[in-house]
Amino acid sequence: MTIHVFGHKSPDTDSTGSPIIWAWYLTQIKGQDAKPALLGEPNTEAAFMLDRWNLDKPDMLGDLAADTPVVIVDTNNPAELPEGINDADIQGIIDHHKLVGGLETKGPIEINIQPLACTATIMYKMIGDDMAQMPTGIKGAMLSCILSDTLEFRSPTTTQEDKAIAWALAKDLDIDIPAYAAEMFAAKSDVSAFSDAELLRMDSKEYEVDGTKFRVSVLETTSPATVLDRKASLMETMTTVASEDGVDQVLLFVVDILNEESTLLVPNDLVKTVAAKSFDAEATSDSVVLPGVVSRKKQIIPNLKV
Repeated sequence: MTIHVFGHKSPDTDSTGSPIIWAWYLTQIKGQDAKPALLGEPNTEAAFMLDRWNLDKPDMLGDLAADTPVVIVDTNNPAELPEGINDADIQGIIDHHKLVGGLETKGPIEINIQPLACTATIMYKMIGDDMAQMPTGIKGAMLSCILSDTLEFRSPTTTQEDKAIAWALAKDLDIDIPAYAAEMFAAKSDVSAFSDAELLRMDSKEYEVDGTKFRVSVLETTSPATVLDRKASLMETMTTVASEDGVDQVLLFVVDILNEESTLLVPNDLVKTVAAKSFDAEATSDSVVLPGVVSRKKQIIPNLKV
């Protein structure tokens, strides 16, 4: 049976590129039948990556039949995966997030979770000498994943391994990292075609704090004003999205990549309390700037308090 390789829902660049990378490795190097898949439409930066490196967009994963062989990348959280994931034949997990728990496998498997900024960095290390056989386009995807997840090395999740591997790939591809990253971030910042609800769900994860369920949404951009100009309608739509998604509150952090700060929208007293308790920030209006806060994984979710 074909092994389906996929990441989390609301796929970003890493959850779009890493399934392509690993499906290539399983097929071309390990001799297994594997294909990449998506659990949703890729964001604008991920779409740019696919176009820039002439890569086919992976198919959307349909209903996941029991015993389907799968490899999970860029997550280990069942809430971010298809229903029935524990009925599938999970054959591997490659991730760089904290261990959540809740996945069940049908036998012993290889799990590789490392404290690095990007899943693609882990894959580079796992592939080793076989990187020499990797096509240019897939190497381009790997570089794109690392630059995206590290915000071109600005994110506090960045390690020296992420940097070294990105520079090695850039040298191999004859890519100027600052220029290419600027193109990527420009693509990520173009959100004009998306509705408010789509923006709130575009890069988001569900997280519970002391019984309060949040959808923690992040929009990384080089043009924060473009998003903040829609502040009123976004805050109005938060109520609808929260109700439809079964959470108590949507938290939206607009990350200014260049100035390395984020703006948290503050639609009500609950979020005002979150800002004060989590980030020692006093919200005197409908938004509050959080200097230096750019990483959901390392700076936002671990600090959330209600």
